[in-house]
Amino acid sequence: MAVRMRETYQRDAVPALTKEFNFRNPMEVPKIEKIVVNIGMGEALQNAKSMDAALGDLTTIAGQKPVVTRARKSIANFKLREGQAIGAMVTLRGDRMYEFYDRLVSIALPRIRDFRGLSRRSFDGRGNYTIGLREQIVFPEIDYDKVDKLRGLEIVIVTSARNDNEGYALLKSMGMPFRD
Repeated sequence: MAVRMRETYQRDAVPALTKEFNFRNPMEVPKIEKIVVNIGMGEALQNAKSMDAALGDLTTIAGQKPVVTRARKSIANFKLREGQAIGAMVTLRGDRMYEFYDRLVSIALPRIRDFRGLSRRSFDGRGNYTIGLREQIVFPEIDYDKVDKLRGLEIVIVTSARNDNEGYALLKSMGMPFRD
């Protein structure tokens, strides 16, 4: 599957972007550099087993072992101490990144209830795009019967684009379902 998205990039995205933005050098054409999948686990402070379940879900979704993120400083109002586990994240590059992107665009996003396309407003000004999902069960790898709790996750697609217009054109040419 990873080969399919890489071919789509080479065959469709590169010529379209070169023509649209008048790039002289093929190395100027923006590309996806990495995809970061993140789960914030506020409830892990009370329930340690929820962290294990989230790590398992993230491993299944990404196909790679996640890293546990820890609090950088203590915040008394949140009953949070420095060093406590508060989330998990995975950084995907190369073939795993393309394979995950393919599954996200062709399988997971269309499975979202009442899905009408993604907003263009989630770009950060530098061509990177962030998607927030409310539940992890939109990915078919997750067995619904074994899910203890629905958890949201954040997906950040980091591109080499210089601005939002280039990032939008890149993702659109690679099949990202945007609202028009």
